Amino acid sequence: MQMNVIGKPYTFGPVKYDLFARTYIMGVLNVTPDSFSDGGMYYDLEKAVTRGLEMVEEGADFIDVGGESSRPGTEPISTDEELRRVIPVIERLAKSVDIPISIDTYKSAVAVHALDAGAAIVNDISGLHFDGELGGVVAKRNASIILMHIKGTPRTMQQNPTYENVIEEICSYLQEGIRSAQEAGIVQIIVDPGIGFGKTLGHNLKVLRKLGEFRRFGVPVMVGPSRKSFIGAILDLPVGERVEGTVAALAVAVMNGANVVRVHDVKEMKRAAKVVDACMQSES
Repeated sequence: MQMNVIGKPYTFGPVKYDLFARTYIMGVLNVTPDSFSDGGMYYDLEKAVTRGLEMVEEGADFIDVGGESSRPGTEPISTDEELRRVIPVIERLAKSVDIPISIDTYKSAVAVHALDAGAAIVNDISGLHFDGELGGVVAKRNASIILMHIKGTPRTMQQNPTYENVIEEICSYLQEGIRSAQEAGIVQIIVDPGIGFGKTLGHNLKVLRKLGEFRRFGVPVMVGPSRKSFIGAILDLPVGERVEGTVAALAVAVMNGANVVRVHDVKEMKRAAKVVDACMQSES
């Protein structure tokens, strides 16, 4: 089975997106008590649903619902707990919004219920390296997958990450995930080099600078620089004061090949992306 490639719109249920035509914004909705940026803010069901609806009003093209923190050093939670957090939110939003919903999980058991509840995409931080059953679950439900690179696990990934060639090693990892996805029968694939997931400040900056390298696969590229620690390291600012730094990272990412940017501050990033798109598309 052939996967979707450049020039073909991606279909998410009734929604079709030409992901190469402009920059698409994925809004982050963490239904967790301990995520690095907004942990606890949307742990309550009603607050989570309200924020999801706000993101649609602010211009989000996708909503990415996550129930397990992947911040450095974190320990995994049980499948039952993850399901308890995310399924009610996905069910409510699927009935209320017209944009695609993504489930941020690497667990096939969570993906099954999330896709049945109305999600159309699985955003797997492991790039199909953690759970051998996940690809089959996604394919069976005709869903899409985002394959991200991670070195190690969230618990270990920032313990002195080293590479001989960071870009080529990420590409090799993503290629393995693409091969697994294709063998499972998944058609629509997006890749993400995994800013902050087993990478130093220097690695993150090089990934952003060389983002076009990940277009070699012929599929859309997503990047998630939003409020990340590399921005804090550069600016010496806490998480809540990294909006301008995220705007700068978004601009660099889009100019270097990003098709989708995963962000917390949807309104601000949507505006920034429109300006960058206009600059990139101008012929005068």
